[in-house]
Amino acid sequence: MSAVSMAPGLEIRDITVRFGGDTAVDGVSLSAPPGRITGLIGPNGAGKTTIFNTCSGLLQPNAGTVTLFGRDVTRMRPAARARRGLGRTFQRLELCESMSVAENVALGVESGLAGDHPLRHLASTARQRQQITEAVDDALALCGLEGDRNRTVGLLSTGRRRLVELARVVAGGYPLLLLDEPSSGLDTAETDGFGRILRQITDRGTGILLVEHDMVLVMAICEYLYVVDFGTLIFQGTPAETQASEIVRAAYLGSEALEEAI
Repeated sequence: MSAVSMAPGLEIRDITVRFGGDTAVDGVSLSAPPGRITGLIGPNGAGKTTIFNTCSGLLQPNAGTVTLFGRDVTRMRPAARARRGLGRTFQRLELCESMSVAENVALGVESGLAGDHPLRHLASTARQRQQITEAVDDALALCGLEGDRNRTVGLLSTGRRRLVELARVVAGGYPLLLLDEPSSGLDTAETDGFGRILRQITDRGTGILLVEHDMVLVMAICEYLYVVDFGTLIFQGTPAETQASEIVRAAYLGSEALEEAI
């Protein structure tokens, strides 16, 4: 199915971001619809993180628009975008090391329920507590973390902690997720399992925009790819089309990561 024919989820149009006199992103457009894993790839320094930060609201573009489920969110802050259905993980793990797995995952639900109402951070209703319990149970089961529920996060391996981070954003119930190098630090077996979980998430109708350097994982799970280099979009298409592209091969300069995926 083509990107054009799918329902809108997250869309950026003609985004340009400048830092002083330097243009980091120049007129990039992409779409990440519901129910699909969309990949954003490119060599180091290509502008992927800048694009991600523009999608999430951490950066304001100098030109262009960001829409989320048909609504213009270009000038909205990250919290406002989250309330409209956009969740995100980061390259660096951002977990509460001294808390349990379940407590960390619960934070993903509680933040959404509290929103921008300060008093809701102090107390919750019985109905909200039930919502939190159900969402945590579901996210732990999906991510294979039921046996780690009461374990302290700081004692877990990197692979398990990556799953905790994923479970937390899943528990938030966001229909669109931005995942920034989520397989970083995982071994081959852990990466394969992580990919299967991401597939299960999109089977539920959730959309994923993925920045990832593991080309084997990217080619295995993504349905559509956008390739950037030096801040510009140089190619878009299916994984098979991307692997066959001479433009993409030239951008990666025959890197081992790309060759392994072909």
